[in-house]
Amino acid sequence: MTQRQLYLAAYDISCNRRLRQALYVLRSYASGGQKSVFECYLTLSEKSNLLNEMNSIIDLEEDRFILMRLIGVKHIYTLGKAVLPQDGSFYYVG
Repeated sequence: MTQRQLYLAAYDISCNRRLRQALYVLRSYASGGQKSVFECYLTLSEKSNLLNEMNSIIDLEEDRFILMRLIGVKHIYTLGKAVLPQDGSFYYVG
């Protein structure tokens, strides 16, 4: 089975067209999120694909995108209407 890691992806994009494109891409990889921050369980190849897709969308002079690997997430605590991340047996990307 392929090893997946939990990442936190966030963006700040100034152009509405690029913002919609980024949102569409991130939703295809995300297991959850709100507004411009998403939780993504990714394999190494999915991580590479996500970075390549986002690099082709954003303007490097105006926009920001960060993908952070979350280490040590054995215990996840949620408050309010939060939902624990779901790591299903498969993901549809496309």
